[in-house]
Amino acid sequence: MAKTLNRLPANILTKQLPPSRHADGGNLYLSVSTSGAKRWVFLYRGENSRPVEMGLGAARDVPLAKARDKAAAARALLADGKDPLEVRCTEEAVPTFGEVAEALIESMRPSWKSQKHADQWVMTLLGIDREGKPSEFDYCKSIRDKRVDRVDTDHLLQILRPIWQEKPETASRLRGRIERVLDAARVQGHRKGENPARWRGHLDMILPTRTKLSRGHFPAMPYAQVPAFVHYLRQNVTMSNLALEFTILTAARSTESREMVWTELDRVDLVWTVPAARMKEQREHRVPLCARAIEILEIASRIAGKRQSEFAFPGAKPRRPLSDMSLTMALRRAKHEEFTVHGFRSSFRDWAGDETDFAREVAEAALSHLVGDEAERAYRRSDAIKKRRALMDAWAEYVGSYVPQQNAAEIRDIAA
Repeated sequence: MAKTLNRLPANILTKQLPPSRHADGGNLYLSVSTSGAKRWVFLYRGENSRPVEMGLGAARDVPLAKARDKAAAARALLADGKDPLEVRCTEEAVPTFGEVAEALIESMRPSWKSQKHADQWVMTLLGIDREGKPSEFDYCKSIRDKRVDRVDTDHLLQILRPIWQEKPETASRLRGRIERVLDAARVQGHRKGENPARWRGHLDMILPTRTKLSRGHFPAMPYAQVPAFVHYLRQNVTMSNLALEFTILTAARSTESREMVWTELDRVDLVWTVPAARMKEQREHRVPLCARAIEILEIASRIAGKRQSEFAFPGAKPRRPLSDMSLTMALRRAKHEEFTVHGFRSSFRDWAGDETDFAREVAEAALSHLVGDEAERAYRRSDAIKKRRALMDAWAEYVGSYVPQQNAAEIRDIAA
């Protein structure tokens, strides 16, 4: 038996591991889920030789030595002819908040269309980021190891109050996620009574009125400033700056451009086709590419060099696109943190409406917005690709029109 125990190295919890069960010996396994969450499990044969899995706790809360002690205790019960899980169920029949949260996330994951949405649930409830490392947004650390039936209003107030006014949107979403977890526990018979995370008639009587949610209109750079900003990006060539300029030129959402893959590019017709699965509206969107957009893709390919991948704008990590913060950081480095990347779509729309004669429907189609009622759309099946190409070429000409000799003071302000 001694040779089969303690197989895992002492630093196993600091390593990135593929989703699987990693054996330590003596029925003890480190289980890694698809979200990167790690937990200890004890596997054995129960009544009628049926396989039984007994959880020993999340790896972030249970170090390797403690997991081995728990496994040793379970093996001792088996040696005495007792079922470890039945013994524990008698002593502790209720799962922790973290266990219920992880199970809920895994059950809901197939229904989520956005990877970012799933990542936010994992980060805020389970405390780990997309790479399986501890997240800085670990709001539920204080309740994750508590029995789910013992999570009460005081626990939630300790979590929500520090961010209630400072991060109102985050706090609102976090409260809703916690409410879902506690509702799931109640349905499973692990809780009774009112949900302490309920807003109406409960937390709304305790917490102060929040500041207005920050979602809604995204702060947009006035279109008159966009040419000077694009000139700044061109003077400072980086992968994130290239991706940001490409996003501006195509009036795309940042996720669409960051995760663009080469197979979406038609090099003959110069059209980028974003598949429905990657679009917010869940319908395919064709984007006519101007000459500068094609040039950007070529430059990005050269910069990538050995990092060449399926992504047009690869990130620093292998087989990953640029991170969701990369374009935001490009704005911040240019001293324009008051604006958002998404806001450039509004900049484009304002320019098209104020400075051009292109029809409203063409500008809206460029943003992949539906126009008119269902009957009207049925008669207008074309995506107006030719008219949109003329519009996007005009937009590219406008954003590339900055003349530094005539605006030296302005460019110094941008680069400061």
